Amino acid sequence: MAKKEYTYEEICRDIKNRNFHPVYFLMGEEPYFIDRITDLLLKSVLKEDEIDFNRIVLYGADSTIVKVLNAARRFPMMSEYQLVIFREAQIIDERSADNKWELLTNYVKNPLQSTILVINYKYKTLDRRKSLAAAIENNGILFESKKIKDYKLPEFIAQTLHQRSIEADRKSIQMLADFLGNDLDLLNKELDKLLVLLADQPVKRITPELIERNVGISKDYNNFELKSAIAAKDMLKATRIVQYFERNPKNHPIQSILPTLFDYFSNLLICHYAKDKSETGIMNALGFRYPIQAKEYQAGLRNFSAMKAFDAIHHIRLADARSKGIDATSSLTGGEIMKELLYKILH
Repeated sequence: MAKKEYTYEEICRDIKNRNFHPVYFLMGEEPYFIDRITDLLLKSVLKEDEIDFNRIVLYGADSTIVKVLNAARRFPMMSEYQLVIFREAQIIDERSADNKWELLTNYVKNPLQSTILVINYKYKTLDRRKSLAAAIENNGILFESKKIKDYKLPEFIAQTLHQRSIEADRKSIQMLADFLGNDLDLLNKELDKLLVLLADQPVKRITPELIERNVGISKDYNNFELKSAIAAKDMLKATRIVQYFERNPKNHPIQSILPTLFDYFSNLLICHYAKDKSETGIMNALGFRYPIQAKEYQAGLRNFSAMKAFDAIHHIRLADARSKGIDATSSLTGGEIMKELLYKILH
């Protein structure tokens, strides 16, 4: 039987409810979730007067697995728990006899319930075929922190804003996603900055105008507006946006624009072959929550045949290859490639 894989939300909910596990092995390429879980444990496990004697923080640069084991086997002093955190565990030298991960296996099979051992193993993953991984899954939490896919980023931002009791329309969310990408630390720093500006507002609402003033993203010239202009076959507006991008290549690199267009036309093909092309049908076909999300695809269905959508995907793939120097016949800039792509899609 497959072991249960805990989500980030489930782990955080259990910690807030003081439903702790004796071992947390937090690994993977996205450091944001690893740091947030660790910070939550730091805030939740011990009371202020219990910290001095019951919190131990070790680092991979100057510790060993043996030291971690010795710390984990201690008993707490005047507290229900002791908290042992092993940061930067991924940099230990496994060639040393004291740094073999297998040394943890016997402890994890029968861990002290009074010790909460937290291991930060960033940018790497533990081999799930090894006995240590199985022991952690049986008696603790083995969590892989994965990068959020670009197409899932708007949904993540929307959930994050909801958790902070902040309102935002779809355009604002897409602007943040396009400009900040999946750098979650940067995203949350920008949200913190916006939240300070909204502190005195009875209803905390992020708008395109607020983002433009304080984050530096134009409310009129962004991927969201470009996609809308292309869907409506508004050549003039789309050209103005692409020209703006060409003048500001640092903030609008072609590699951040092409995935947005690729996702749009890929979804448009799905809409073309869906039986129900109504607003509700499109929402169901693409897994959308809100009717407004279907509007651009209804416009696309009117303005692009299935073959035209397929051709657009083909041209976007070629533009991507050319922007990376593959099959390039000339030294075109990203802006020049985008203008050529726009012409091919809209003519």
